[in-house]
Amino acid sequence: MDRRQLLVTGLTTWVACAAPAALANPASLQAAILAFTSGAAVQDGKVRLDISPLVENGNTVPVTLSVPGLDATQVRRLALFTERNPQPEVAVFQLGPLAGRAEVATRMRLATSQTVVALAQLADGSCWQQRLQVVVTLAACVEGG
Repeated sequence: MDRRQLLVTGLTTWVACAAPAALANPASLQAAILAFTSGAAVQDGKVRLDISPLVENGNTVPVTLSVPGLDATQVRRLALFTERNPQPEVAVFQLGPLAGRAEVATRMRLATSQTVVALAQLADGSCWQQRLQVVVTLAACVEGG
């Protein structure tokens, strides 16, 4: 591989990794949250977000959303949002009465270090959140996984 091919490959990789994260911003996060809540006020508390504050590899990040003390009949939906991923709405989980606990565990990709937001919409229509800052040492798109 000559120097020109190496430069083109490097620039292509940078555009593929940096461009989507650069397009994401706090305004798109707020718009996604507003769409989820249908304009309801969001309060801090009740929902719990379990995610490591320091992630070595953004390709597969374990995360758990829960509402301690409430069962699935009291919680309509749980949602996961990110500030700097290309799409701020990572996942929305609709809970039914057979779910038992109001808890969901999954894995997600993180493009870079950013704020991760967990939201819970309760049966009474109220919405609750927890925001955590997560530092990613190796972005998800670097390995191409």
